[in-house]
Amino acid sequence: MEGFAGKVAAVTGAGSGIGQALALELGRSGATLAISDVELEGLGQTEERLRDLGVPVRADRLDVTEREAFAAYADQINEHFGKVNQIYNNAGIAFTGDIEVSAFKDIERVMDIDFWGVVNGTKAFLPHLIASGDGHIVNVSSLFGLMSMPGQAAYNSAKFAVRGFTEALRQEMTLNGHPVKVTCVHPGGIKTAIARNGAAAEGVDPELTARFFDKRLANTTPRRAAEIILEAVRKNRARVLVGPDAKVLDAIVRVTGSGYQRLLLPVVGRIKPPSR
Repeated sequence: MEGFAGKVAAVTGAGSGIGQALALELGRSGATLAISDVELEGLGQTEERLRDLGVPVRADRLDVTEREAFAAYADQINEHFGKVNQIYNNAGIAFTGDIEVSAFKDIERVMDIDFWGVVNGTKAFLPHLIASGDGHIVNVSSLFGLMSMPGQAAYNSAKFAVRGFTEALRQEMTLNGHPVKVTCVHPGGIKTAIARNGAAAEGVDPELTARFFDKRLANTTPRRAAEIILEAVRKNRARVLVGPDAKVLDAIVRVTGSGYQRLLLPVVGRIKPPSR
């Protein structure tokens, strides 16, 4: 894919799923990689695959909720490679549970990782991206950043927040004349382990939820998702929908406004996995 040769790209959550696929596609496209994840085993596998491709890569353990560590990490990457052109704020977790039974700490954890992790990454890397003269920030929201679902209030909250933050950021970069482009990504169901690794409120069977996601919702491979995202980055698109489900449901929301809630509720009621 054109447009990435010679660029230094940082990818969070690169140990699996979309993050790993993004790192590999960027590497195949000529980019130099700074990859990070909180889980070292998957991160090491991504690093090994990149080195097998002959890609210059640095791998670091990083918890995106640790703001000071994230800022120090961005400085280290800039010093190590001499510049940073792109940051892919991809790290995230899933959580299922109705608001009534969800603990405050569980909602806060989703917000800390899925929203504040994006804010931390953006703020940490932004000065370096501006200095590069050719920066790009890619923040991963979700289909659930465009529409809400019962049982997904915490995740919806974080992903809607990512969307608002990212859209405001893109406008600010343009108004302030900074050489930084901004793209917000809205994946639908992707064949990753996010549901299997996700947490759940008391009374919700996480195994049932994961099987439901894998069987009913996940229909796009991580590699295809990465290809779609990078094509959107190359074309400087403000928003990218990943997967046919994301496109269909986004169209329904656009046409019906808040009416999508009434239209989809009977369907959701039939397919929602049962509690244990």
